[in-house]
Amino acid sequence: MAHAENEIEVKYLIKDLHRLEVRLQALGGKLIQPRVEEVNLRFDTQDGELSREHRVLRLRRDEKVRLTYKDPAQMNRTVSVRREIEVEVSSFDETRLLLESLGYRTFMRYEKFRTTYSLSGVLVTLDELPFGNFSEIEGPNEDSLREISEALWLDWSQRSVMSYSALFDHIKSECGWTMENLAFEEFSNRKITPENLGLRYADKNG
Repeated sequence: MAHAENEIEVKYLIKDLHRLEVRLQALGGKLIQPRVEEVNLRFDTQDGELSREHRVLRLRRDEKVRLTYKDPAQMNRTVSVRREIEVEVSSFDETRLLLESLGYRTFMRYEKFRTTYSLSGVLVTLDELPFGNFSEIEGPNEDSLREISEALWLDWSQRSVMSYSALFDHIKSECGWTMENLAFEEFSNRKITPENLGLRYADKNG
């Protein structure tokens, strides 16, 4: 079954992911998805139309397989707001073949480990990426995101509305790197700093 709704979220660069999880649990956060490996494929047309228009077509495999489309993020917002359409599919490989048969190409693979909690109607993820640890907070409106951020001792002023793929592009430009995939193997011998990402750690006293 497919669903379409606005995705409203912010993300933070986190220095101490374990400390954040302990705080989540202390506030009564409910674990809804234990740590799981995610493999994501980004697709585009042969001429890169989707990327030029800041639209996303993504195939994700974790405990399920989901195909997702996202509109461009709304401009001049203090949080990331974009329409998202997502459908669960039965096969990662067959869905990839279907998309490629329709003329789409895979232009990036990215990986992360994600743990997901629910707290007061807001989703909070603990994300381990090749270039650092992050938390995404997704909820019904900006006020709920700010309230949960502050309860988790996260500095609202350090939030980011950039996607992980946009951060990947930023760090490649900053460091002069040319790899195509946001994969752990690609970053195994590379030292990443918050300055490379253009961010600061958001966990207070972290």
